[in-house]
Amino acid sequence: MKGYRKILIAVNGSKDVLTQGLKLAQEEKCWVTVVKVIPDNDGDLDLVGVRNIEAVLDSGASQAVADIKETAKAEGSLIKTRLEEGDVHKRIVEVAEEENCDLIIMGAQKIKKGLSRLFRRNTVGKVIESAPCPVLVVGA
Repeated sequence: MKGYRKILIAVNGSKDVLTQGLKLAQEEKCWVTVVKVIPDNDGDLDLVGVRNIEAVLDSGASQAVADIKETAKAEGSLIKTRLEEGDVHKRIVEVAEEENCDLIIMGAQKIKKGLSRLFRRNTVGKVIESAPCPVLVVGA
């Protein structure tokens, strides 16, 4: 391919994005950072009767990171994982800049109404508009 040195894989729950990104990284023999972004906690939580408050506030992110590490191990890849909180598209771009990435890989659900809708107002389109490097979109 192009000789990438550092790839950022932004995961959104699709294992396919991660495995395809890891395969590309192995072919390119480059460093991989995997980022999972959880949205900010907006508003009050109803925590009456909740025994494990940490799990509620975590939004399942710890399990997602564990799954990411397990997938990477199964693929024979060494990765750096980052769990971020905030505006999803902004945090992905910020992590790509902080990590000096040459490529961002992320997934997008297939949309029946065509590509123009895919790249307009969603996370993928916003990342493409402001990314410091190329973005590879994988159908999830």
